[in-house]
Amino acid sequence: MNIVVCIKQVPNTTEIKIDPTTNTLVREGVESIINPFDLYAIEEAVRLKEQYGGKVTAISMGPPQVESALREAISMGVDEIILLTDRKFAGSDTWATSLTLSAAINKLKSFDIIFFGQQAIDGDTAQVGPGVATHLNIPQTCFVKKIESIEAKKIRVERLMEDGYDVVDMNMPVVLTVVKEINVPRLPSLRGKRNAKKAELITWTADDLGLNENDIGLNGSPTQVVKIFTPEHQKEGEKYELPTEELVDILYKKLKELSK
Repeated sequence: MNIVVCIKQVPNTTEIKIDPTTNTLVREGVESIINPFDLYAIEEAVRLKEQYGGKVTAISMGPPQVESALREAISMGVDEIILLTDRKFAGSDTWATSLTLSAAINKLKSFDIIFFGQQAIDGDTAQVGPGVATHLNIPQTCFVKKIESIEAKKIRVERLMEDGYDVVDMNMPVVLTVVKEINVPRLPSLRGKRNAKKAELITWTADDLGLNENDIGLNGSPTQVVKIFTPEHQKEGEKYELPTEELVDILYKKLKELSK
C-alpha cells in the first residue's frame, strides 16, 4: 500500500506576525511546528503501513526551513520525504496549494490513500485536502474518526458528524482528512531520530512538477488578502446602583429598545 501524508509547517501560535506590505504570515526567523492536526494524519498513515505493509511518503510545500518538519515525520515512522520549494509557490492560496500538491502526488504515480489533518491552525480553512481530491478527481471524506476496514481496494471509514458519525464506503485511491479522535500520535523514537538525520530529502520545484507560474503562487491564487487590520473596539456602558426590581425594569426597557 502506498500512502501519502501531506503536512504543513506553521508558525507557533504565540509567534504569529503579519508582513504589513504583503499581508502574509512572516515565516522566516519565526519558531515553527508541524501543524498539530497533521500529527494525527502521520500517525494514522504509519499505523496502516504497520498493519498492511507498504510505504509512507510525506510531502510539504514551503521554504527550505520546512525540512525540519519533514525530518520530524521521518522520526515518527514515515519512509520518504518530499519538499516542494520554489519562490514561484510564494503567496499560494488554498486553490494554488491544492494544485501544487496534486501535481506532486501525480508525479509519484502510485498512491492508495492521501492523508491530511482536518485543517491548519494558521488558516483554519480545511480546504486543501478536498481541493487535492478535486484536482486528482478521486473520492474524499473529511473529519474521519476511524478507519474500519480496507479490503480489495475498498475502504470503510467513520466520519465525525455533529450528532454522531456516518459510515462511508469508497473505492481507493482516496483523500482522507482526519480528526484528533482517530488516534494518539506517537513520540519519535531514538531510532527514528537517527533515521531522520540521514534520510534523503527529495526537493521538487515548479519546473520539476511541470507547473506554469501563472497557475501557482500569488499569480495563480483566486483569493488574495487585500488588507489586514485590527478593528477598533469601542466600549460603551451605563452603570446603575439601584434596588434589584428597578434594575430589572431598566434592563427590560433597554432590551426592548435594542430589539427594535
